[in-house]
Amino acid sequence: MKFIYGLLALMLTHTAVQAQEEKKEADSSKRKTITINKNGIHIDTTAIKVKKEEKVFEVEFGIVDIGINTIQDNTDYSSAAVKNFLQVPADFQNSNLFTMRSGKSINVNVYPLVGKFRVLKTKQQKIYMSLGLGLQMYNFRYNKNISYLNEAQPMVILDSIGFTKNKLGFTYLSVPLGFTFKTKLAEKAWLVYGVGISGGYRIASWTKQVSAERGKDKNHDKFNFNDFNSCLTGEIGLDGYFRLYASYQLTNLHENALEQKPFCIGIRIGGI
Repeated sequence: MKFIYGLLALMLTHTAVQAQEEKKEADSSKRKTITINKNGIHIDTTAIKVKKEEKVFEVEFGIVDIGINTIQDNTDYSSAAVKNFLQVPADFQNSNLFTMRSGKSINVNVYPLVGKFRVLKTKQQKIYMSLGLGLQMYNFRYNKNISYLNEAQPMVILDSIGFTKNKLGFTYLSVPLGFTFKTKLAEKAWLVYGVGISGGYRIASWTKQVSAERGKDKNHDKFNFNDFNSCLTGEIGLDGYFRLYASYQLTNLHENALEQKPFCIGIRIGGI
């Protein structure tokens, strides 16, 4: 989270600098008129409206998504591979084993740099193609006392103790590719919506468990998770006011046995 706060601070600093630069541009766009008459010399400064021309290609700085996670579970719990992977009593070998605390299962995506290319511009419609680089982060908070073990044969067990916190986390290096559309609704109101796809590489996966018996226990490992992921993404909002985003992972979270795909929804800060 310290890393995220640092990026947010950097984004705010960039916004402040950008505002100062815009003020300087506004000040430099004033016209001075000197009038000489019997009353003396008068200098009149009149502001000239200068419309900033949008470039065909630009770079956006700092896009952040904050939302909640859930999982679409398509696992066949009757298969031998699943029964072998889930080393839990038979009555727990179902999707209820992985129920989560939805309000505490958080998704955060941070894209420091996103390049955008304007494909189309009319009075009523704009279309952009974008490509970026950043981090996609999942945090899953489980209700039950499950533990992932990275043995010679990875497995999931029900632990013998109760956890006050039982979290599974991921960080992916993510490359999003998308198309953003803006449709004019009124003089200063544009509907913004878009679709895209992202590809990611897992750079970290870990579990964090807190209990009275063991204290805080954090374990970084691969467990049984895929190294790569791919997500379908979308957004909708009112440009300059608010944006909502959603993402659905097309690839399986696990290498084998379980078939689980994360789904996220939340708010977007910044954007094309």
